[in-house]
Amino acid sequence: MLGLTLEHERWPAMTEPTEQVRSLLHEAAETHHRVYRITDGADDDWASWYADWLTRLSELPDLLARRPVRSELTHQLVSLDKEYLAAGSPEQPWEQFYAEHLTQVFA
Repeated sequence: MLGLTLEHERWPAMTEPTEQVRSLLHEAAETHHRVYRITDGADDDWASWYADWLTRLSELPDLLARRPVRSELTHQLVSLDKEYLAAGSPEQPWEQFYAEHLTQVFA
C-alpha cells in the first residue's frame, strides 16, 4: 500500500538496552519535574541535573557499553535537545530519540 509506513520502518527496532535507557530517561524527566515542581519543571540547567541523576542514581552506567562521564553526558543531552528541537515536531518521542543516540555514542 502506498503512503503507509509501518512503525518498524519509521524507527529502528528498539534493542533491549535502548528500551531500558528510554525508560530511565522518562523516569529522570518525571523525577526532575517533581523536584522542580515549584517552578513547574522549569530549570535552565536541566541537562546537568539529568546527567548527575542518570550517572549516580540510576542503572544507566550498567546499561551502556561505556560508562558515561557526567560532563560528557551533559554535553550529549544538550546537543540532543538542540537536534531534537531543530527537527521541528518529530513523530518520535524525545526519550526514544535520545536513547537511540546515547546507546550509539556510549557504545
